[in-house]
Amino acid sequence: MTVMSTVSAPRRALHPDRLFPADPGVRAMAQRIHRAVRDERIISPHGHVDARLLAEDEPFRDPAGLLITPDHYVTRLLHANGIPLDKLGVGRGELDDADARAVWRIVCENWAVFSGTPVRYWFEVELAEIFGVTEAPSARNADTLYDHIADRLRRPEYRPRRLYERFGIDVLATTDDPCDDLSAHARLSSDPAWSGRVVPTFRPDRYLEPAAPGWLEALDRLAEVSGIETGDYAGYVRALEARRHYFIAHGATAADHSHEDVRTDPLPPQDAERVFRAARAGTATAAQAVALRRHMLFEMARMSTDDGLVMMLHPAIRRNHHRPTAASFGSDTGHDIPLRVEFTDALRPLLENFGTHPNLNLVLFTVDETTYSREIAPLAGFYPSVFVGAPWWFLDAPDAIRRFQSAVVDTAGYRKLAGFVDDTRAYCSIPARHDMARRLDAAGLARAVSEHRLAEDEAVTIARELVREQPRRVFKL
Repeated sequence: MTVMSTVSAPRRALHPDRLFPADPGVRAMAQRIHRAVRDERIISPHGHVDARLLAEDEPFRDPAGLLITPDHYVTRLLHANGIPLDKLGVGRGELDDADARAVWRIVCENWAVFSGTPVRYWFEVELAEIFGVTEAPSARNADTLYDHIADRLRRPEYRPRRLYERFGIDVLATTDDPCDDLSAHARLSSDPAWSGRVVPTFRPDRYLEPAAPGWLEALDRLAEVSGIETGDYAGYVRALEARRHYFIAHGATAADHSHEDVRTDPLPPQDAERVFRAARAGTATAAQAVALRRHMLFEMARMSTDDGLVMMLHPAIRRNHHRPTAASFGSDTGHDIPLRVEFTDALRPLLENFGTHPNLNLVLFTVDETTYSREIAPLAGFYPSVFVGAPWWFLDAPDAIRRFQSAVVDTAGYRKLAGFVDDTRAYCSIPARHDMARRLDAAGLARAVSEHRLAEDEAVTIARELVREQPRRVFKL
């Protein structure tokens, strides 16, 4: 059944040279470099897709639930333009068809909100390459587009596992609570019908923040699942170590950390025990709580040198900036805002102790792009353990990625880049995001060739390494 022909709307086929340089000669080089990596399989070492999606392999319910409500990149921009989050289905669970269609109409009616943003780029690639939609969404064709995509979602080839194969994903890393039983990962790894690879990632933030709501309950849960009492500091540390080993046994290769800063000042053992007991009793000061968290980030690095988990740092975000929205809709609803951050002195204790340890890979991400050339690239340019994480969140946009390339390569070189991470909850955006990264890598490398800073065959080799070898090497995949 063809439903697209019922609406007269401008057709917007994806331009084959999107994101490539305007100069014809440099563009031709970018085309050749991109062809070398265009069809490489996707390695996704950091993201937020739930493993249950693939373990259960249920059909997606509707276009809005797949493409809009789980993607705070989409909903935050609409909210910024005056559309309440509840109108977009945020925090409402599964929507019935009428409500899902209403959400979809809002997006189509406000399509201009996304102009000039990477969200628009990803959305257009998803619509065109996954669902065969090349009409620009609008109020006039909203229902037709909804019906077209809904029809596709009812087909077997649009179930999660078939899309995984179609997207060309080689490995997909999830982000998981240390107390998760990882049953979805276990189901996938033991399923003879499943040939993909989905690995968990250890994310212990809530267990390292004594001042955060729910910390005491989190420690009780940690004791329950680990079988190790967390009433004292030594038990707390052993319980975290045990859960890291549990994750490793289920395929994990990395731990992910996101705090407001990356200070790693260790406490003397007696002070760590004293502050932990005060936090357990609810009498720790704000300064003591911060001190314990910074000490525990140092401890996480020490654990990584023992067990080999890659250590990712995604710092300096003010979580849930708008408290009324957090109270109504929960976390991860589009109002986490970047902070300034300092790496050089903050990481010095960690790096003086572990920076040359052969078992540590430390990947540094930032949303404060002033730190790329000033701090992160110089650190990666000396310490064998330090790698430069890809631009993420507010910086995973074309111009920001171009700035990143020029800010870090001169100092750290291509071999100290970790490769691209999509960092997404929106499943269908994974290939679109990797497509954008590969095109921008090709464009940047082509410019270097055009300036006689690289030979073209060398640029092709680097492009392939950024897609294949480096994510595997850096994230131990």
